[in-house]
Amino acid sequence: MDREIDTRTGSYTGQNIDTLQNAVYLRLMTPRGHYWADLNFGSLLYTLQREKDVQRISLLAKQYAEQALQPLIDDGRAVAILITTVQPHTGALFLHIEVTQQHGEKYVFECPVKVI
Repeated sequence: MDREIDTRTGSYTGQNIDTLQNAVYLRLMTPRGHYWADLNFGSLLYTLQREKDVQRISLLAKQYAEQALQPLIDDGRAVAILITTVQPHTGALFLHIEVTQQHGEKYVFECPVKVI
């Protein structure tokens, strides 16, 4: 069990969880190459903060999230990860991530990505 990280604030909530929520959050929010123990840890989503709110950004965000979360499948903690995007063109893009854990439980996470 892990202590839950609130995905909106990045702070601990005080709750204990047994899902991959923290692993998903940390892999998406950590800039790729900035974690000392593993330079492949993290995502390139932070690079989208400088991009305009155009349709191709949705495809890039999905690709970056898939790359960041692939190790969860590779090490057997997740069986499948499905990522969809919602782009309301309001300066934010939303990733909806459905993670299927080994024992079949599914969890849905939402990750906002700022764009200009």
